[in-house]
Amino acid sequence: MRALILGASGGIGGAVAARLRDGGGHVTGLSRSADGLDLTEAATLQDHATRLAGQEFDLIFNATGALMIGEDRPEKSFEAARADAMARQFALNATGVALAIRYFAPLLAGDRRAVFASLSARVGSIGDNRLGGWFGYRAAKAAQNQIIRCGAIEWRRRNARSIFVALHPGTVTTPLTARYADRYPTISPARSAEALLSVIDGLTPQDSGGFYDWKGQRIEW
Repeated sequence: MRALILGASGGIGGAVAARLRDGGGHVTGLSRSADGLDLTEAATLQDHATRLAGQEFDLIFNATGALMIGEDRPEKSFEAARADAMARQFALNATGVALAIRYFAPLLAGDRRAVFASLSARVGSIGDNRLGGWFGYRAAKAAQNQIIRCGAIEWRRRNARSIFVALHPGTVTTPLTARYADRYPTISPARSAEALLSVIDGLTPQDSGGFYDWKGQRIEW
């Protein structure tokens, strides 16, 4: 197993990298803090992709993303709608994923099973939205899901055994959820990583373009 982890310094990304290494995998990790990888800056993705040219990966796992960016907080109502805050959400959680696919997905193995997995969120499900609010983050994650779906269709033409998937990791005890985790049952990064990798292992090319939670259950769009 050769894996590339984007966001490897974060709670989930680090746990996924550790789990793969413990299993004997060869892991390349990239992050903003350690390597200057910033999904909102295309040049940083292009630079790292160029450095990795010639390598092939069985798994590319995108663990980047943010619920709160700077001083922006999840909106409780449309009175809090701000164009700049929503633009930042889309830049990281949606457009950034499209750029990650553009620059890194060509490094996926082309002659065998290869997976591009990206962390989404259940709140990005339109059909599952019963509470409203958080619309900037929700909409950006919903857009990411569409981007993953498009990636699945395009890469199927390149490699019939490729799999692109959006994953909900559960409510994980990381800085991203620190302000809100007490409202929901939580799991540790290590437990989430173990579960997500198990879900990935069980996917087939017929599952490509899907949206699944950490228990392997399909989430409605």
